[in-house]
Amino acid sequence: MHVMDGIESRHDGIVGSKRKRFIKKEKKIEIDLLYDEIRKGSRLHLSKAITLLESRAEHDQKAGQGLLRKLLPNTGESIRIGITGVPGAGKSTFIETFGLLLAEAGHKVAVLAIDPSSTVTGGSILGDKTRMEALAKHPNAFIRPSPSSGTLGGVHKKTRETMLLCEAAGYDIILIETVGVGQSETVVRGMVDFFMLLVLTGAGDELQGMKKGIMELADCMIVHKADGENLKLAKKTVREYRQILHFLQPATPGWSTTALPVSSLERTGFETVWETIETFYEKMEASGVWHERRQSQTKDWFHSMIRDRLIDSFFSQQGKKELVADLEKQLLTGEMTVASAVDAILPMD
Repeated sequence: MHVMDGIESRHDGIVGSKRKRFIKKEKKIEIDLLYDEIRKGSRLHLSKAITLLESRAEHDQKAGQGLLRKLLPNTGESIRIGITGVPGAGKSTFIETFGLLLAEAGHKVAVLAIDPSSTVTGGSILGDKTRMEALAKHPNAFIRPSPSSGTLGGVHKKTRETMLLCEAAGYDIILIETVGVGQSETVVRGMVDFFMLLVLTGAGDELQGMKKGIMELADCMIVHKADGENLKLAKKTVREYRQILHFLQPATPGWSTTALPVSSLERTGFETVWETIETFYEKMEASGVWHERRQSQTKDWFHSMIRDRLIDSFFSQQGKKELVADLEKQLLTGEMTVASAVDAILPMD
């Protein structure tokens, strides 16, 4: 009986070893296939690669990072544009119209969306892409939501990796939309080259509900829905914003943020928007700011992932969650100070 146990155990070990080698070989073949197809511009395989990177399974994560390393030399050649806006500004309509005009002009456009609020419902922001149906059908366009995985840091990591995959697939314009409001604007500003803020007419009223900090993140302000009876007021709003922007700290050294009137309904103003972005690129590349910003983006990503990994590592340790919960109770009852609670978790040497 013991002899048979030994034989069975040895047999299981051999089979298990063969199975591991097979899985490894299969994963290598999958990476090679994904690499080739992504470089050819296959949207299907690009979606599969993004799903691989988003997977929480350890073997998928390793395979995804292996693919990303292989594709890395083919990244970085796009213009990364962040887009945010006040509620009701019509971001989706603007992005679809802008994306279609660029796609029709021969550009390859990828749209990625960030919504930290999706962590509450667990929902997918773009879902079936009904918000940008016409753009989603264009052969030069690719639309993908960025699930947050529970934190803004999760968004940070997934969106950046998705962006690199899109660049490797030949997308030369990446549009990153913030669906949520608040901290997400700062996160997106840290991963894009050019940042646009969409507003509506009536600058005086609008400023009451807009934080100065968000305006200072923008390289360009778009006064949207500048059409019909609203056109005259839109032009007035543009003038008001230009006056305001003159007194604010510019988002990019050597660049003066401006305001532009745009109508998605009439498809007007978009050429000026694109010319502004092209001028920005030329000036920033010539001055070295473009390269510096890209380096800053990489360092920001690196430090963000270190913080995320440390937090995950801390809470994965046995008893840490319970300890934090107990200390929180003591804090709320006034039994100890915040500094003392932190020392109890992370004692100083």
